[in-house]
Amino acid sequence: MSGQIFEAVVAINEDYLGPAARRFVARHILFHLAKQPDELTHDDLPKLTEWTRVTMALLTEDKDVLEAYARRLQDLEEHYRGERDR
Repeated sequence: MSGQIFEAVVAINEDYLGPAARRFVARHILFHLAKQPDELTHDDLPKLTEWTRVTMALLTEDKDVLEAYARRLQDLEEHYRGERDR
């Protein structure tokens, strides 16, 4: 499922960063979580969301965009939490 979580995070980021999203997410995972992208787990999502949101805030000052971005990542976290709890 780890690869699936990574791909889901990339898909959200592609809406904001286009083709740069995969590298953006992978680098955050490598440098801030100290693991490979295919090792990403549900438990990593809060920290990853925190780091990517900080970086996105450097790229845009649009608070609506930042809130929508964070909400989508939080929704993803809740989705995978629900799957894990089943």
